[in-house]
Amino acid sequence: MTSPDSLTSPEADVPVPSYARDAVARALAADLELVTFLYADHGGVIRAKAASTQFLAERIESGIGHTVAMMAMTMLDTLQPVEGMGPVGEVRIKPDPATLVELPYAPGAGAMLADLIRPDGEPWEACARSFLKLAIDELAVEGYAMSAAFEPEFTVGQRVADPAGGPDRLVPADDSLCYSVTGFHQNYDYVMEVVRALNAQGLRVEHYYPELGHGQQEIPIRHAGALRAADNHVLYRETVRGVAIRRGQWASLAPKPIPDQAGNGAHLHASLSLLADGTPAFADAADSCGLSATGYHFIGGLLAHLPGLLALTCGSVNSYRRLQPQFWSSAYTVYGMDNREAAVRICSPLRGDATSSVNLELKPSDSSANPYLALGGVIHAGLDGIRRRLDPGEAVNVDPATMTQVQREAAGARRLPLTLTEALDALAADELLVDALGPLRSTAYLAVKRAEAAAFAEHDTAWECFQHFLRF
Repeated sequence: MTSPDSLTSPEADVPVPSYARDAVARALAADLELVTFLYADHGGVIRAKAASTQFLAERIESGIGHTVAMMAMTMLDTLQPVEGMGPVGEVRIKPDPATLVELPYAPGAGAMLADLIRPDGEPWEACARSFLKLAIDELAVEGYAMSAAFEPEFTVGQRVADPAGGPDRLVPADDSLCYSVTGFHQNYDYVMEVVRALNAQGLRVEHYYPELGHGQQEIPIRHAGALRAADNHVLYRETVRGVAIRRGQWASLAPKPIPDQAGNGAHLHASLSLLADGTPAFADAADSCGLSATGYHFIGGLLAHLPGLLALTCGSVNSYRRLQPQFWSSAYTVYGMDNREAAVRICSPLRGDATSSVNLELKPSDSSANPYLALGGVIHAGLDGIRRRLDPGEAVNVDPATMTQVQREAAGARRLPLTLTEALDALAADELLVDALGPLRSTAYLAVKRAEAAAFAEHDTAWECFQHFLRF
């Protein structure tokens, strides 16, 4: 096999840049023919262009040319009029060679996560992955690093034509009970292929169980650094759907692919550690919830910005079918200890790991969101709470839907936005989040999402669910 130190791009005879040698060598050793450069757009859709392996070294260096207009495209592929995102202009889809993975469900193909950069090599102001990188840098300024993980649910079934002539429906693969082993047996071949494919890509599966809804599955993966966590979620989404499609099935991570079944969340777990020595920053054994003052301030920031943050973590019209009282998805701006009806849950530490396993779970989060924007928004909101030492108030350890309105007001339990439009209005009014997003990114995101909200307002539930299970 060719030595990495002497690699050249096959046929083109172009020397491989030193930072890309390992990726090119791995691609050649694995006999990959195509490597897709993945990115997430403002509609929450995962898009990509692929490079032939024989020119991979060149494309790692230069990126693949791409129109600026794509970040003004909705999930319905309608282009929105955003200044600087029209027919004139070019960016490059530039992959991160450290993220190369073989795709076990697509032999001969690999993938890398990518940034969108300007032709001069600088980050483009509308790149979502760069937004998360900048948020991570802001955390570092305050002396923190974040570990995070998305906890996605998804529905497995068949895409079936509606006998009445309406849009296709997703018919679930089983009708088993929550956590029922029958659900595992009915989906054994698919589940095991997904587990193996995730592990092969380094996503490290932790658990598996059939969830509450018919055909609903959950396969949580191990936490990682913030950027890797968002990258992992992109690969996760592609794997869940890719395995299903190649098996003649359909899998959807949409929040509500089937209106009368349980919704699919992607709860976001996060914890902070000190950059200086790795000490967990959220742990305090003396506290009744095991949470430090830093952790409470972080919660204070999340709750303060949650109405607008929701537009980033629950980024689709379909999301708001899931965010209902007593759906275990959260509907009010409260936090609590192991309260699964709270927007922010303080998770019980694991026995034998009481310090390092302390983490917070943001429940209003789903896979229709762009994971880089969602996690970046969470960082900015929590960091604002730390910087301003925001007090989240008392923990609410009951279902807030069972409280009286007076009790909810006393606890600061406000109803979350009921629609995507309400969340977008809250985001537009949130100066901190808008400033963090920057002018181009915030303008484009609001334009794309407002267009989606307007489009779905003209159609019925069946059309909405079809469009979402098709794309997420």
